[in-house]
This record gives sequence, structure tokens and C-alpha cells, in this order.
Amino acid sequence: MQADKRQHERVSSRLRCWCEGQEVTFYARVHNLSEGGLFLKTLTPLEEGTRARLKLEDGGHRVDAEAVVIWTQGEGANDTPAGMGLAFVGLPDPAREQLRRLVGREQRRDGVTPEATAGTGSV
Repeated sequence: MQADKRQHERVSSRLRCWCEGQEVTFYARVHNLSEGGLFLKTLTPLEEGTRARLKLEDGGHRVDAEAVVIWTQGEGANDTPAGMGLAFVGLPDPAREQLRRLVGREQRRDGVTPEATAGTGSV
């Protein structure tokens, strides 16, 4: 797992996300989310360095974003699910505001502060 160099606090998430990259499209569960990126649960992560298109939506808040795969991990590694950490790239201001709303909703949904999830994989 990557050293913790994150600039944004992350929260546990129940969102699902459409991900397109490397000529595949799939629907995956978001493990955690921040303004800088997310961790997607998947047994078949994209290769590190791959650019992907992401679509997140919840309760009228929709974020379409480009991201890059920063790291991947296999099943059972570090007591977290298999998947990949993605960092958002070039997020325009309206999308960034929608993302802030999604992060806030996820934080309130669990009643957990972002710091409480600091030990789980994300970007």
C-alpha cells in the first residue's frame, strides 16, 4: 500500500461508480472517497497509470470525472478489499463542488468524521 501522502480527508462510502478505462466499463462499489480521489473495490483493477472516466451519483448529486489509477491491491492485502486507488485529474469547479457535496453526504450518512477512516486505502 502507498505511504499516506493524502491532501484530503476521506470518508467511508456506500456509493457505486461507473468506471471506463482500458476498453472496459464496469460498475463498482466505492470503498472510500475524498475530494482528491477514491478507492474502488474490484477484483480486476485497471493497470497503474491508466486514465479512467468515472461517474458517481447519489440523490441528485452527480460527478463526472477523469481520474488516474495511482495504485492497486489484491484480495486480502492489508485487511482491505481488492481494488484500486484513483486520483481525480483536472476536476472543473462545478464538478469539484458536486464532489464536496457527495463527500459531505457520505460523512453524514455514517455519522463518522473523516479522520476515523484514516487507515483505509484511498488517494
